[in-house]
Amino acid sequence: MAQTLVPSLQCPKGIACNSRRMVSTKLWNSLLVPSHGRRSRKGGNAFKVLAVSTEKSGVVSRLEDLLNLDTKPYTDKIIAEYIWIGGTGIDIRSKSRTIAKPVEHPSELPKWNYDGSSTGQAPGEDSEVILYPQAIFKDPFRGGNHILVICDCYTPAGEPIPTNKRYRAAQIFSQQKVIDEVPWYGIEQEYTLLQTNTKWPLGWPVGGYPGPQGPYYCAVGADKSFGRDISDAHYKACLYAGINISGTNGEVMPGQWEYQVGPSVGIEAGDHIWCSRYLLERITEQAGVVLTLDPKPIEGDWNGAGCHTNYSTKTMREDGGYEVIKKAILNLSLRHQEHISAYGEGNERRLTGKHETASIDTFSWGVANRGCSIRVGRDTEKKGKGYLEDRRPASNMEPYVVTSLLAETTLLWEPTLEAEALAAHKLQLQV
Repeated sequence: MAQTLVPSLQCPKGIACNSRRMVSTKLWNSLLVPSHGRRSRKGGNAFKVLAVSTEKSGVVSRLEDLLNLDTKPYTDKIIAEYIWIGGTGIDIRSKSRTIAKPVEHPSELPKWNYDGSSTGQAPGEDSEVILYPQAIFKDPFRGGNHILVICDCYTPAGEPIPTNKRYRAAQIFSQQKVIDEVPWYGIEQEYTLLQTNTKWPLGWPVGGYPGPQGPYYCAVGADKSFGRDISDAHYKACLYAGINISGTNGEVMPGQWEYQVGPSVGIEAGDHIWCSRYLLERITEQAGVVLTLDPKPIEGDWNGAGCHTNYSTKTMREDGGYEVIKKAILNLSLRHQEHISAYGEGNERRLTGKHETASIDTFSWGVANRGCSIRVGRDTEKKGKGYLEDRRPASNMEPYVVTSLLAETTLLWEPTLEAEALAAHKLQLQV
């Protein structure tokens, strides 16, 4: 009879069992509970391995039962997961606290603190960093009235710490000229899934390479699409949370995916991207897959990972907006280096002029050209109004920085007439 080696089992008091035991195929199959149980979706075919017990019930799922507990009938208290960005500027941290009752606005939540010396954000002798709640989302992991709370970070004296990029962005978005222009953002977040032990892309042979790029973009099939369950789980979690996610697709490099968030207005764009990244980190954690936002995870003839940022203002979206878009492109060309320096670490490995990117050293624009720094859509050109796409930001870009910098450069910053004329001539733009 075929047998399976299983880890040590928890035995009730008074019942002896070996630390490792051989389980027959018949017994092992009895531990696999079909998906037609009470919590299963109709038509599902998943199986779950449950904890083994030598009690008469045979199989129990107490951990899952506790995780799925609905606390709403028994208490008004909720769990708030406070989320913030750590010292690297890309790592996400969080911790939980109990709140006395459901809340609807961040102002109803208390400030909190954490040990900044453990996140690279404060010295050990003065380690307290204060969390200010800024945005609330529904918690798809705990359900009910439980919430996720996007926070930014301050010293006890109320000064924003250096890694608090939201503070500066909020200042820019609170400028009346920016408010009046109602800046919209549509952000295309690309990411790569890696195998846990090898840190090699999901679906790739260990130590080897799949076939060349071509069949993987928006593909279906077990030999072309790797990680769809993670992408779909993330899509639904974002919708549940209240994130303005607008779509998702498989990307050009196998094991790489993209989702789009927007249109979002002003500071909301950064809040939604950070919360969506948190959800993705949690989902890949549960799936046992590693998430990377590295802009060029695999060297060679493979696409990198970007975070293309679509942007428009009220006047760009109105009749005659194409001229406003061209003026914005002029401003962006004159601040190219400033934008590049803020568009993500390691972006020089991605912006090579190949694989649907422009060179990091040269600013360019074009209609329907994915090899340019700034792309304008055919529809925008035809209608004479619409939006522009900044294709320079890397997948690990700081969304508060990128969105506020776009608003600052195109709405608040004014170049000299001489600089503008030279840029217009160079770019062959008539403004």
